[in-house]
Amino acid sequence: MEMSNLAKRMVVTIIAIAFISIFISVVYYRSWGFLPFSIGVTLGSGLSILKVFLLKRAIEKVLGMEGKMAGSYISLQHILRLLLTGLVLLLGALVPQVNLWGVVVGVFAFQIAIYTVRFASKS
Repeated sequence: MEMSNLAKRMVVTIIAIAFISIFISVVYYRSWGFLPFSIGVTLGSGLSILKVFLLKRAIEKVLGMEGKMAGSYISLQHILRLLLTGLVLLLGALVPQVNLWGVVVGVFAFQIAIYTVRFASKS
């Protein structure tokens, strides 16, 4: 699967956010207590990277569709991405070995990557 330049930059940004937040948690905890947070960040960041690929695939597929069908498909894909986000957040809230705040950092990495790539491309 070939990635566009924009998707590559988003994935790199998400991975950088994950590594920075895990490094900060290692410095903060200074023990093995950072593991639940890092598992949460990994889970949330994995979801964010999956969302990049799902969004890329949806855009490529919708370019060949008609107007009304394309709108329905994009809406369905958006709901799918929201359900996946809710599922991962629920997993972070219910599983004691996963830190919910780590999952939140990983999930928000998608939005941060969008803004970072958008503002970096304008300058």
